[in-house]
Amino acid sequence: MKRRPLGSLVSLALATALGGLVPAPAHAQGSLTIVSWGGAYTRSQVKAYHEPFAKKTGVKISSEDYNGGLAQVKAQVDSKNVTWDVVDLELSDAIRGCDEGLLERIDHGTLPPAPDGTPATSDFIPGTLTDCAVGEIVWSTVVAYDRKKFPRNQHPRTLRDFFNLEKFPGKRGLRKSPRVNLEWALMADGVPVDQVYEVLATPDGADRAFKVLDRLKGSVVWWEAGAQPPQLLADGEVIMTSAYNGRLYNAIFKEKKPFVIIWEGQVWDIDLWGIVKGTRNLQTALEFVKFSTDTKRLADQAKYISYGPVRRSSMDKVNKKVKPHLPTSPDNFANSLQNDFDWWADNQQDMDERFSAWLAK
Repeated sequence: MKRRPLGSLVSLALATALGGLVPAPAHAQGSLTIVSWGGAYTRSQVKAYHEPFAKKTGVKISSEDYNGGLAQVKAQVDSKNVTWDVVDLELSDAIRGCDEGLLERIDHGTLPPAPDGTPATSDFIPGTLTDCAVGEIVWSTVVAYDRKKFPRNQHPRTLRDFFNLEKFPGKRGLRKSPRVNLEWALMADGVPVDQVYEVLATPDGADRAFKVLDRLKGSVVWWEAGAQPPQLLADGEVIMTSAYNGRLYNAIFKEKKPFVIIWEGQVWDIDLWGIVKGTRNLQTALEFVKFSTDTKRLADQAKYISYGPVRRSSMDKVNKKVKPHLPTSPDNFANSLQNDFDWWADNQQDMDERFSAWLAK
């Protein structure tokens, strides 16, 4: 996933040291291979999910890293040589993998309820459960600025401020892609969040979005890698930029940078667990997915990385110091937009071509 650094292959025999101390229940099938994106993100999953599941069940977990997509999953399913059990997926791949028969279907009714008895289907944020996958985390693209570049009491506050060069002159950072930029342009121009994709789907709406982007075009520093926006701010190359919230959290709280996040208008995405079709460890994989997406485990992951849990009940259990910095914190989530992968699947090529032509003008 683009906003997280990728690590190398990691092998974890997590339950070995616990052998003989924690009896494995009857459903345990020995081992699971769980695939994710590496780096700090996988480490957060190991601490919050893998280790406690191994301790509870006696199942040994091997963790592998990948670069996303479905190519390796498809190769395993087509060859009937499935070596991966559970895979962390972006929403577009979860939907496509299900449609192509590469993932097992998951009965949402079997997912654990919230502590107060609320069914999982009502506890998960809408849009985070699919036929073949169960959501884990919310991450988002937000606007951030360097507070030292603005006079006291004259800081930008809204997405509209990002597009206002007269009131807030200076360079902006934007990802070199139409995605998010077009949505933000319409939102900054007054389109309600729930109408963004409806408007963008019309010729007039797309024209309107590009016209708003015209305001910034001569003042944009384009970025492509997730590590770039915090560096652009730190180097003073821009005064405001789009960025991934996890990257900003590290810059603000670990590197002590004077950056401020504008959560209004955040465009959020999710990562989900999918189970590879044909795994020999289906029952154990299902048990892991249910375990790792219960209220407690999703709250626990927020201890290790600043992505929001997809269950409403998990937010009550997140550390009070961490909660204000998560995409799903109620105040941050109030005026947010979920990235519509279906819309982009249908329109990505056209929008990419138009965006490239717009850049070249």
